[in-house]
Amino acid sequence: MDTQRGIPRRPRRLRRSVAVRALFEECRIEAADLMAPLFVREGEGPPVAIGSMPGVFRFSLEGLVTECRELAALGIPGVALFPVTAPALKDLRGTEALNPNALVLRAVRAVRAAVPGLLVFTDVALDPYTTHGHDGLLTPDGQDVDNDATVAVLAEMAVLHAVSGTDFVSPSDMMDGRVGAIRRALDVAGYSGTGILAYSAKFASAYYGPFREAVGSAAAAGTRALDKRTYQLNPANRREAIADALLDEAEGADVLMVKPAGPYLDVIAELRAATRLPVAAYQVSGEYAQVHAAAQMGWLDLERTRNESLLAIKRAGADVILTYFAKDLARDLIRSGPV
Repeated sequence: MDTQRGIPRRPRRLRRSVAVRALFEECRIEAADLMAPLFVREGEGPPVAIGSMPGVFRFSLEGLVTECRELAALGIPGVALFPVTAPALKDLRGTEALNPNALVLRAVRAVRAAVPGLLVFTDVALDPYTTHGHDGLLTPDGQDVDNDATVAVLAEMAVLHAVSGTDFVSPSDMMDGRVGAIRRALDVAGYSGTGILAYSAKFASAYYGPFREAVGSAAAAGTRALDKRTYQLNPANRREAIADALLDEAEGADVLMVKPAGPYLDVIAELRAATRLPVAAYQVSGEYAQVHAAAQMGWLDLERTRNESLLAIKRAGADVILTYFAKDLARDLIRSGPV
């Protein structure tokens, strides 16, 4: 007697061959979904490797332009630029952020001139420029970040970025009201076409360590001076994250971002359901580093784990993924087809 005839629905029929699986695949990763975070440094010479992030480098301006040309040729639509500020240029108030000839602004101009079709996103926060490593100006007692004083500087900073040609400014500071202040400042200055990709749900995460090495603030990592929990989100709070993101939408953000991505897939999915705006997600340095570390130990397959982690972010609802895997994945997509 055939005991299997009583199974009318056989889900495996939709998984029985490569062609069937491809036909009914619900989401795929393409190069057009990706944005590459890039680190730029002063000086000349070849790219400088970042020890905790295999395959990631600090580029000179010349090297940055070369890298951007290669990324554009691979079909990656945009890059996010992060400057490595020389220690001598840092101070308590991050005054280098308002230098019209600051490194990141020269980098924007260089990329715009050399690769005009590539979108450029720039970080708007003070942590690359402050000796204390915080994303804003400290209160007089040095115990917290002064929200409103910081917002005034960020708005001025955003206008400088727009003048230099950035397509989107990306406030990553998590200060209250900063998106609205930046939008007003851009509009008054005549840059109503400059977009805002807001770090809307940025958590006080342990996954940022390698990034701090990359931009030169690792010396402060883990110290009380770099405790950002009064402004970055509590990792335990999903509802608060959605509320913050929707405030950014109301203030004029064009894109809402969740950071980190992998540990917060539930937040990405809920934000996707709550807004009609594009949703971005940042697969941060610690996520990238842990995949590489496990692969180096032989515990995981690098390519398959990379692909699965990015597919999960896309499946959760992200329209755009910032990832240090962008270049390698785009190359593999050309060679092997969709993930």
